[in-house]
Amino acid sequence: MLALRKEKDADEVGEEKVNIKAILKDKGVFVPSSEDAEGLSMRGYGTSDKEGLMLDFYEALYLLSKGIIEVEDESTRENVTFQELLKRYQELKEDAWVKYLIYRDLRSRGYVVREGFGLGIDFRVYERGQYGKDTADYLIFGVQEGQPVATDDLARTLNYAQNLKKNLIIAVLNRRGEVVYYSLSRLTF
Repeated sequence: MLALRKEKDADEVGEEKVNIKAILKDKGVFVPSSEDAEGLSMRGYGTSDKEGLMLDFYEALYLLSKGIIEVEDESTRENVTFQELLKRYQELKEDAWVKYLIYRDLRSRGYVVREGFGLGIDFRVYERGQYGKDTADYLIFGVQEGQPVATDDLARTLNYAQNLKKNLIIAVLNRRGEVVYYSLSRLTF
């Protein structure tokens, strides 16, 4: 079971604020420096290529809020604030705020959180110390309280997760901005 006790974020423990330079692009935030990109990648952030590291918007928002990165707009060369980056993300994704809050909550509990892979799965969550060694144990299906979810969609996602031998967790963002987690499994008689 996903142990969701509050712990110090791995990024907060014994680390100084680094202020890694990053560039706001159309599809995310790019970290061009190979040394900085490698350090972030090893901690489970972004997607690496030869030129650097591409962060998803929710990852960049999290790192920006922690003071780990500074984001510069590619076209204007001006620094981007948290609110400006969030607005850009919301233009691309309707549920951007929900996704970011769930991501932030999981990261603040010390988990490595990676992008999900379809069927409503928002994130893959790795047990502490398992990122890079093993596959994710949990798949996160995020919803906002009061948002309807079709039972057919939920059943299809659960079946998919069980076929992958993963635990499906529903992360519900309540009206107070808190995330509540529910483990979902098939009822058997």
